[in-house]
Amino acid sequence: MFKSSKLAAALAALAIGTVTFSASAVAAPLPLFPFFMTPPIEAAPPPAQMAPSQDEGTVVQMPARLKRQVVNYATREAPGTVIIDTPNTYLYYVLGNGQAIRYGIGVGRDGFTWSGTQTITKKAEWPDWTPPAEMIARQPYLPRHMAGGPGNPLGARAMYLGGTVYRIHGTNAPETIGTHVSSGCLRLTNEDVSDLYSRVNVGTKVIVLPMHDRRADLGATIR
Repeated sequence: MFKSSKLAAALAALAIGTVTFSASAVAAPLPLFPFFMTPPIEAAPPPAQMAPSQDEGTVVQMPARLKRQVVNYATREAPGTVIIDTPNTYLYYVLGNGQAIRYGIGVGRDGFTWSGTQTITKKAEWPDWTPPAEMIARQPYLPRHMAGGPGNPLGARAMYLGGTVYRIHGTNAPETIGTHVSSGCLRLTNEDVSDLYSRVNVGTKVIVLPMHDRRADLGATIR
């Protein structure tokens, strides 16, 4: 009898505890899935910031003299001829009637300028770049081949000159326009080289004036 009373009391206590626990659980349910809980504010990552691309937000202030413009230009060369004024870092596209389009360009650095007459033998959009052996010998760190694209040193367009290693091409470094920086190629901004590319054809005559020809600039801007 005594044992039965003790058992009954224990069962009653267990029942009361269960009811109490149930009531507590209803009042404040335990989080069964903690990964659904709202994370602390300090743990939330900051809004992603888009890093600007190499070209985005970079505005190169081109000197007025290097901007593409129509100028008075006296020459006996036929319309459509390209004339490279090496010492003054200009390229002229002859229009005829005493006028030409003048572009600012980058030319060969000291020891790498050249002169003569060539013709355009090939045109390419977003060309691949395969540095010639002579260039790799001087700069062995250069890639052996680079696919065309915005990061390619030849830029948006290239016009190949005769059977030489020289080209008229664009650049991904527009700040070099107006300087003597290349290994002999002639560079324009991507915008300007695209404009020139649309005007010339395979077979177009290209005259490159020598560096020591220090004649005054022959192109007077048309106002």
